[in-house]
Amino acid sequence: MNPRLKKFFSYYKPYLGLFFADMACAIVVSATLLAIPLCIRYITKHLEANSPGVLSQIYIMGGVMLALVALHAICHAFVDYKGHMMGAFMERDIRNELFEHYQKLSFKFYDDHRTGQLMTRISNDTFDLAELYHHGPEDIVIASLNFIGAFIILLNINVKLALIAFLFLPIMGLYGFYFSRKMYHALKKSRDRIGDINAQVEDTLAGIRVVKSFTNEAIERKKFHYENNRFLDSRREGYKNEAYFYDGMLTFTQLMSVGVAIFGAVSIVKGSLDLADLLVFLLYLVILIEPIQRLGNFIRLYQEGISGFNRFMEVLEVEPDIKDAANAVELANVKGYIEFTNVSFKYKEGYEHVLKNISLNIKVGEYIALVGPSGAGKSTLCSLIPRFYEVNAGDILVDGKNIKSLKLASLRKHIGLVQQDIYLFAGTVLDNIRYGNLEATEGQIITAAKKANAHDFIMSLPKGYATDIGQRGVKLSGGQKQRLSIARVFLKNPPIIIFDEATSSLDNESEKAVQDALEKLIENRTTIVIAHRLSTIRNAKRILVLTDKGVEEQGTHKELIGLKGVYANLFNMQLRIEDIHEERSCLAILKNVPSSIPFEE
Repeated sequence: MNPRLKKFFSYYKPYLGLFFADMACAIVVSATLLAIPLCIRYITKHLEANSPGVLSQIYIMGGVMLALVALHAICHAFVDYKGHMMGAFMERDIRNELFEHYQKLSFKFYDDHRTGQLMTRISNDTFDLAELYHHGPEDIVIASLNFIGAFIILLNINVKLALIAFLFLPIMGLYGFYFSRKMYHALKKSRDRIGDINAQVEDTLAGIRVVKSFTNEAIERKKFHYENNRFLDSRREGYKNEAYFYDGMLTFTQLMSVGVAIFGAVSIVKGSLDLADLLVFLLYLVILIEPIQRLGNFIRLYQEGISGFNRFMEVLEVEPDIKDAANAVELANVKGYIEFTNVSFKYKEGYEHVLKNISLNIKVGEYIALVGPSGAGKSTLCSLIPRFYEVNAGDILVDGKNIKSLKLASLRKHIGLVQQDIYLFAGTVLDNIRYGNLEATEGQIITAAKKANAHDFIMSLPKGYATDIGQRGVKLSGGQKQRLSIARVFLKNPPIIIFDEATSSLDNESEKAVQDALEKLIENRTTIVIAHRLSTIRNAKRILVLTDKGVEEQGTHKELIGLKGVYANLFNMQLRIEDIHEERSCLAILKNVPSSIPFEE
């Protein structure tokens, strides 16, 4: 069996009992629908014959029909409710699996995919797939039984009229197949376009503060209108083919009814058919048309569902490029010794190396700083240690063990990250700090906050630790967000710390609070600091100067200044910039003018 087909049917497995109950009820729904016209035929035949006891026969048959209607209603309600719930259960399972798979994929995958597209796959596509899982089998069962049953009964009533009705079926089949293919391609395009809309909305709303600060609402509207119109074009194509499909099928069924009515009337005149049989024939013709309509509905569900399933499988079939080796071991009793041996890395094949033949070692408890020009690979080098990306060549060792031989969870458990782009989740202050250790007590969380110099400002918030900080912590300042992220790492208490310094954008008071918190955090831990402001890393035991040539210089601040090389040039350049800023600020105060006015020497 095709692997995708096998995967498609595998979601029925946990709900086979419910599935078979649903199918049994679908069979009863079809059987009762076929039986009722036969009861009507029985009554009309007895009326025509005017046989003795006809009233009692009518009453008995009326009771039978009422029982059939009741049975039909009960089974139809079961199919509607329980069948839909089966689809909902399967939709939940698919979403869970896809979300779990998302979490297994590395940063490399997310570098190449837009969030809005991934959200569409986990919402719209899984819903369409659930509709197919529920309605698909029951539509096929009911349509098949109704069609076959009606076909047999119509042949028994009048062969010629039945053949006239069935002459339309091959034409309808070819017509339906042609337009169903066109519907599929249009629906697939629509799914991609709605993903583009979601991606655009997510991008704009995530950066709404930037949009408003630059008054670029018109640009964002233009970008959204472009994606929205592309989606409209795809829907136009889909609706056009859908209209051709359904209206064409409806026309064929009406022509079938007209043809049967005309030839049936002629047959009555000729005496080869009685009125009761023509009446029942027309009733069964309606039943025969109903499977054709169900088939049309199934084709629509199939196109939408399979389109969603294929998009779902496109992601699910992406193998995580970073995962545990078969014999991976736990990393325990970590000291914090880190070694790079001839490490090379590039983001994609065909791209230039970001890092090439990097070799260095970081001793246990050592505090080192990475400096260098933008794009030299400082953040990339740090991202390789927790295996956010996989090295292309060379090895990285932690306590003498190759990180590829370690279980990812155990490796990352012992590494604390304080990133430049701080991410706080929607929720309370307490929830965000607890993210560092989900088992932590409230007392431990408060202790971590105090160590991070965050407790005082937290207590000044409206609800203290229970204060909701908004999406991405928008209700907090940059310094406050930074201190919460440090508190989170304090709570994690890892032996290795990586800090992508983000104090350059903070005011002096916030910067001092953050620096004090960091000094407490790095005590007795192996620490790597990516430094943007060189004045903040003078106390580092070792400073590594990273350029496109690799580690070009290393030593203490004093040693590197004495070399008068890359580091000395970077440091002196920053000093000159800081002096100019300070001079401008003083001049602005003296002149009592805004500091934004250009300074002239």
